[in-house]
Amino acid sequence: MLRVGDLQRSIAFYTQVLGMTLLRTTENPDYKYSLAFLGYGSNPDHAELELTYNWGVDTYEMGTAYGHIALGVPDVYAACEKIRSAGGAITREPGPVKGGSTVIAFVTDPDGYKIELIERL
Repeated sequence: MLRVGDLQRSIAFYTQVLGMTLLRTTENPDYKYSLAFLGYGSNPDHAELELTYNWGVDTYEMGTAYGHIALGVPDVYAACEKIRSAGGAITREPGPVKGGSTVIAFVTDPDGYKIELIERL
């Protein structure tokens, strides 16, 4: 689950830039929050990402425990080109991980969360 400052902006990023599907949304007016669930398919066959928008909160501090989300892709270079052409920010260009041969890259979402792309052939 990621807390986001603008739910529609984050849904647009994960669907239009990363190609996920919006699976469902819920609203909880009593507790003043909205949820969006996204993924490349639905449970139990695929993981889902939960975005939480707490009404009236537009920014969060990342903290020191959070690292990043990791997504396996068949071709990191092609994924980065697609993300770049959709307006996404590549913050680490594709290339081998330090000390290894696995090809990775990093993208940053609109709230500053890091997403690692890992090439899985």
